Amino acid sequence: MPEMDAELLAATLRRDRAELILYVAVLSVTLSESLPPGTVRVERRRSLAERLSGREGTVTGLDIVLGERRLSLRIERGEVAGEVCHEVRGIVLSRRQVDLDEWIDALARALTDAAASSARAREAVERFLT
Repeated sequence: MPEMDAELLAATLRRDRAELILYVAVLSVTLSESLPPGTVRVERRRSLAERLSGREGTVTGLDIVLGERRLSLRIERGEVAGEVCHEVRGIVLSRRQVDLDEWIDALARALTDAAASSARAREAVERFLT
């Protein structure tokens, strides 16, 4: 694959985001399957009916750690809230609340940077894009 393009990656991440809650759920599955284990953490809320039926529950949050960046999405009252953190060895040095478009751009840049520095990350991004 030629040089990773952050704009192409951001456009891929933005597609089909009309239904935000569904978007976060689909994004969580896609990233979990594409990125190395431990990179993506998904938070879910399970109702009693979901627990009894063995379903996973509704996605309420998503954390992605790429290098020293932690990107978080939370669903609160039907709205999606984004946060971008600079984190070193588990200590948050800076934290910034962002809207969904800015969060997507930050994720695209983080994925592009990771792909540029690691063959394994590059393969993960290529799997994500296909």
